[in-house]
Amino acid sequence: MASAATCLHATSSIQAQGSKHVFPLQMVSKGFSLDMQLRAKRKNFPASLKLHAVHASSSHSSIADPIEVPSNNNSGDSEKKSTEASLILIRHGESLWNEKNLFTGCVDVPLTKKGVEEAIQAGKRISNIPIDMIYTSSLIRAQMTAMLAISEHRRKKVPIIIHNENEQAQKWSQIYSEETKKQSIPVITAWQLNERMYGELQGLNKQETAELFGKEKVHEWRRSYDVPPPNGESLEMCAERAVAYFRDQIVPQLLAGKNVMIAAHGNSLRSIIMYLDKLTSQEVIDLELSTGIPMLYIFKNGMFVRRGSPIPPSEAGVYAYTRAAATQHLDGFSLKLRKLHHNCIFQCLD
Repeated sequence: MASAATCLHATSSIQAQGSKHVFPLQMVSKGFSLDMQLRAKRKNFPASLKLHAVHASSSHSSIADPIEVPSNNNSGDSEKKSTEASLILIRHGESLWNEKNLFTGCVDVPLTKKGVEEAIQAGKRISNIPIDMIYTSSLIRAQMTAMLAISEHRRKKVPIIIHNENEQAQKWSQIYSEETKKQSIPVITAWQLNERMYGELQGLNKQETAELFGKEKVHEWRRSYDVPPPNGESLEMCAERAVAYFRDQIVPQLLAGKNVMIAAHGNSLRSIIMYLDKLTSQEVIDLELSTGIPMLYIFKNGMFVRRGSPIPPSEAGVYAYTRAAATQHLDGFSLKLRKLHHNCIFQCLD
């Protein structure tokens, strides 16, 4: 499978409300460029226009065959499936044991300085994509990545870890202000999203382990689909728990129209991508995920469509991966666009 293609730009169009005139709008990483084709005479042109986005689609993005979520065949499903939502996947930034080339697995190791910066840069890449909920593993490196990434988001909502371990934890962490809740993003931690457990390899140096057990044997432990390391998990075992959690807990949120970010690990995310992109066991073992690089999917009509990895926004950059996002991002440019259509349209018609 090819690595995720970077989304270079998104395209959309502007339509005059109450009019049939449509102006293609090119949105690129360095700002706006308008290609306006006017086919109207001044006397037939509306004196007052309200501009709004009517279509948005990514260009130069990697598109996978969409996967359909099974239906329960009731009337409520079709109504929910019409909702469009974003799904963002991020592998955690570099950890201290990544730096030392040690098998980490389920050992709870924090990020390096480089990992912190990778998480921040990941946040900048997704800063204009709506996020309503965050899922992360129970390990600190994934949680640090999630918190640092969301701190770069333009909405500046506060991420709050939800504690549902027991009744007392729920009661003690309750928020009593509805306004504060609106300014918060729930963060759900789940062990099912943890890295695969490397068993007796955890804490060992990868190079020294290859020299001790042989390169072929260690490669089999690391890259085969169904062969686990001693007293550890295979990728297949990791996929069973990660995909089951994704389908049971996260897909219902997407069906409800919630935009979701998942900050997790190489193998748990490879498992989810295997499900989303319908990869074979051979294809998934060749899949490599870089630390701190977000991957965007759009969930619509019960289907997942991969849109690649967003690029960081420039000063005037806009990302319109969904129609709702396009309308939302264009609001900040409404004054500029109104001036543009007054200055450009009537000069072109003279």
